[in-house]
Amino acid sequence: MVVLLILAILLAIAIPTFLGVTGGANDKAAQSNLNTALTTAKTAETQANQSYSTVTAASLQSNEPSLSFVTGGTTTQGQISVYVSTDGNGIVLASPSKNNSRCWYVVDNIAVVAGNATTNGGYVDTTAGGIAGSTTSAPTKAGTFYGMAKGTCNPSVNTFPTGAGNTPVWASSFTGA
Repeated sequence: MVVLLILAILLAIAIPTFLGVTGGANDKAAQSNLNTALTTAKTAETQANQSYSTVTAASLQSNEPSLSFVTGGTTTQGQISVYVSTDGNGIVLASPSKNNSRCWYVVDNIAVVAGNATTNGGYVDTTAGGIAGSTTSAPTKAGTFYGMAKGTCNPSVNTFPTGAGNTPVWASSFTGA
């Protein structure tokens, strides 16, 4: 009886620890996929004369067959959702993690992204200067930004990012997100 009690106590300690490690691994897998996708996208942008205008999920897929690129939202870990701004200056890549329905984002803007959702261009941005983004936007200034939000990964012009309780945190790396 004492042996069973000790085993039960050890299991009660081990199971949450295992689940925590698994969740962290899922987050790191999504981040790693995004870093690979970003490298692929930057290569395609360079080949297209410094513009993302010709970059699509299909073209990224042909350049990096080990990843699965999609247009529109995704909840499948391992898929990368792709959205390119209409002016060709920016790309948003999103990848879900099984850990608490998290969605990891990478935004790469080679120049300031112009327009907003109502004019079918750029990203919605309600902050001065377009640096921080908001609950429905991505940064619009030139540079590469990393973020995380809860909910479905869907970086489209009208729903970026989506999900209840979204408060994206934008940073210069995943460690700050």
